[in-house]
Amino acid sequence: MLIFIAFIILLFLTFANQNIITILVSKNRQDWLLDMIGLCFQGIIIPILQITVVFQLYNNLLPTLKSALTLHPLIAFSLSFICVDYLYYWNHRIFHTPWFWSVHKVHHTVTTMDVVGTSRNTLWTSFLIIYLWVHSLFIYLLQDPTWYIFGASLTSALDLWRHSTFTPKPTSKIYRLLAPWLILPQDHAWHHARNYEGGNYGANFKIWDKIHGTYSDNEKQPENLGAISNLSLSQKLFFPFI
Repeated sequence: MLIFIAFIILLFLTFANQNIITILVSKNRQDWLLDMIGLCFQGIIIPILQITVVFQLYNNLLPTLKSALTLHPLIAFSLSFICVDYLYYWNHRIFHTPWFWSVHKVHHTVTTMDVVGTSRNTLWTSFLIIYLWVHSLFIYLLQDPTWYIFGASLTSALDLWRHSTFTPKPTSKIYRLLAPWLILPQDHAWHHARNYEGGNYGANFKIWDKIHGTYSDNEKQPENLGAISNLSLSQKLFFPFI
């Protein structure tokens, strides 16, 4: 529900902004199809697979451990929102290595930061992202996964926001409050910059990039976004190697 609410709010704000509408109208048919298919796949198909196929896999592999783990709500939330976030940092860095860049590059073809393009990806990329497997595992193991699920949902909501243009102004109080620790939309925009040189791999927290020397600090928005790709729609969806 949190993810859906965040998506609707950001979508409303997107279409309420005339400048963004102008940019979206200029988006070509292939990009619209790629974004819509990605949203449906990650928003509907992946959750269905998660609660059916992946859960059944864990049930077969770990039949005696279902609901066997009891954690304090704060620990369960921290496990999801902080620990898994660190795992994702490395997961994301691996996507930017020569071995996996062809797959991840499709996500980097977005030319404007808008919530619609959040899920632009080669369809089977979702199976290489740790969220599908790690979240499913802990939800399976936890006796009460409520707070773990809340942490995962908050991460997903922030991911939607991170791919939008609705970022606090550097002079605002909320910017000064969030900027030292949270990955903001302008931070992630530099990750999507056309002249991208690597960095800002974190999802929720900046600390992982700062610890490992991959953080790029810039309050301004990059002039150009999006990696250049000549792949067809079917190649981007299923076979991005070229």
